[in-house]
Amino acid sequence: MNELPKTMRGVWLTGHGGLDKLAIRDDIPVPEPGADDVLIRVGAAAVNNTDINTRTGWYSKGDGASGDASWSGKAVRFPLIQGADVCGRIVAVGDNVSKNRLHERVLIEPCLTKANGKTLASPWYLGSDCNGGFSEYTVVACGHAYQIESALSDVELASFPCSYSTAENLLTRAGVAANDTVLVTGASGGVGSAVVQLAKVRRAKVIAITSPAKSDNVKSLGADRILFREDNVVQALGSNSVDVVIDLVAGEQWSGLLDALKPSGNYATAGAIGGPLVELDVRTLYLKDLSLFGCTVLGKEIFSNLVRRIERNDIAAVVAMTFPLSQIAEAQKRFVAKSHTGKIVLTLA
Repeated sequence: MNELPKTMRGVWLTGHGGLDKLAIRDDIPVPEPGADDVLIRVGAAAVNNTDINTRTGWYSKGDGASGDASWSGKAVRFPLIQGADVCGRIVAVGDNVSKNRLHERVLIEPCLTKANGKTLASPWYLGSDCNGGFSEYTVVACGHAYQIESALSDVELASFPCSYSTAENLLTRAGVAANDTVLVTGASGGVGSAVVQLAKVRRAKVIAITSPAKSDNVKSLGADRILFREDNVVQALGSNSVDVVIDLVAGEQWSGLLDALKPSGNYATAGAIGGPLVELDVRTLYLKDLSLFGCTVLGKEIFSNLVRRIERNDIAAVVAMTFPLSQIAEAQKRFVAKSHTGKIVLTLA
């Protein structure tokens, strides 16, 4: 650690609230890796829904100040360095980590099962339950730093970890296979665009829901058919017409998604940007023998499978725009506006 600086540039989240809670600092202490950790110099870090949700207290079922506003449902410890999507290089290792890992280019698995030298009782999320990648350096348990061999830039690689691992997890839990028809809501976002690509890798047929302005972008990712957000899904597709629904929106049209599922169909969700409260007719659920999956914690092989897909060029990076770290407020404004397709990435190198 002697050759490394003592302080670093980064962004502190100082409390729940608006963009004024993001404080750009040059005096944040560089973290020291524990015995089982690696220290990573961050090259790029993408903006993510988790960043917004943690900042605003969206995860809280109360008022955001009731001790349950982190991703894991615990209190957020301020100041917090956010950032779940991270690409960088290992520059220091703990005593129990091989020095052969120095200089490896890595992606960080954002869903953490180990931290501070311990196996966690329940998983944490990088940048919500602990410090993440909106800084020049970050620390994680060595097992969550995956070496990657790729010609892609740090910016391109930073577009993958959170969205694509979430998408891979959704498709795996829902059992998507060749020739399945998959309906994807929110298909232009980071996770949605990843679902489209990863479903096509599985040779499924993809019906994507997006806006007219983004339809060409989504189709270029491989979607076989486009529906618009205002469309009535059952009128457009018919009842009992799709094998799997991957839903990132929820909201007012949620019940139609279950109507569109075939008997014994699977519904999987990892988001509710259209509104978390929905109306469920339980008769639809049990009379059609549907299976509903809430997908948060990554399965054991999900991230390693994703890294292999990236290295084989099975999937493409979808970067909408980049900003320097100093413009994080503008980057989050653009993210919340949802006028982009893919990911918004902050550069640190």
